[in-house]
Amino acid sequence: MDRKSQAPRRDELITLQDLAAFGEELIAEIKKMLLENAGRSTRQWLKAAEVKKLLRLSDGKLAYLRDRGIIPFTKLGGITYYNLKEIEDLMQSDQLHDT
Repeated sequence: MDRKSQAPRRDELITLQDLAAFGEELIAEIKKMLLENAGRSTRQWLKAAEVKKLLRLSDGKLAYLRDRGIIPFTKLGGITYYNLKEIEDLMQSDQLHDT
């Protein structure tokens, strides 16, 4: 007889108390994650328009910074994407002010 057709053993049963405790732990973990990420964007990639607005750049200035390797980017399907973390790091550095 295979295991699937057997009834669960007493030590394998989940009680309502087990489920309630699991639910409380899950909610606490979700709240913790939300607090840790409060104010942070969940997005990882930005399009050029968003980067220009964030850094207050013109099309030409963004292209210049991209071409000089100052702003890292990734092209996918003809669309240029910029990593948000790298843009934030760049904003903290002096690289933008030196150009």
